[in-house]
Amino acid sequence: MAIQSSFKNMVLCLSVICIVCSTLLAVVYAVTAAPIQAAAEAKTNAAIAQVVPPFEGSPEEGAVSVDGTEYPYYTVSGASGVAGYAIISSGSGFSGAVQVMVGFYPDGKIYNTAVLSQAETPGLGAKCVEPEFRDQFKDFDPAVKKLSVAKDGGDVNAITASTITSRAFCDALNGAVRAFNAITGASKPVDASSGATASGDMGKDVEDAK
Repeated sequence: MAIQSSFKNMVLCLSVICIVCSTLLAVVYAVTAAPIQAAAEAKTNAAIAQVVPPFEGSPEEGAVSVDGTEYPYYTVSGASGVAGYAIISSGSGFSGAVQVMVGFYPDGKIYNTAVLSQAETPGLGAKCVEPEFRDQFKDFDPAVKKLSVAKDGGDVNAITASTITSRAFCDALNGAVRAFNAITGASKPVDASSGATASGDMGKDVEDAK
């Protein structure tokens, strides 16, 4: 004899399905959480090693808030004291946030940069990850040079046809400089308007057409 369908039976079946699915999700999370966290930590540690001078021991993690924006950062030390700072910052690119880790010498010069995440156009803005663009920021001194693209009066060569991405990268670095100043109590000039659009520029670049 077939079991008569009823609202009670339907609720019971759905409840059992939900419990089984929830249990399976919990098991999957328990199995994958540790490897995912380990992979994320390895990626962060690799980026830190890339953007700061040689150091000893483990980086010390911290965070600083500047004008309502929180900047995670890492302090590394050497035999004679602080060897450098690695600060995570981001700028608004053509296709979303461009997140960059910026490494500083203790005196405020930029040691190196590493792109942590970006979703820019392949062949255009995505070139922000390439050494041809990033290498110009090595030993860049914000106290001497203007951290904005050339068409905005700065000292940064933009990626061809990708001014928006280039400005986003500069914005991220300017944010990191402000964070560095807050962390160390230093006072370095920052071009707060590096992300502003220059008159007459729109339409000249592929990405600027948006």
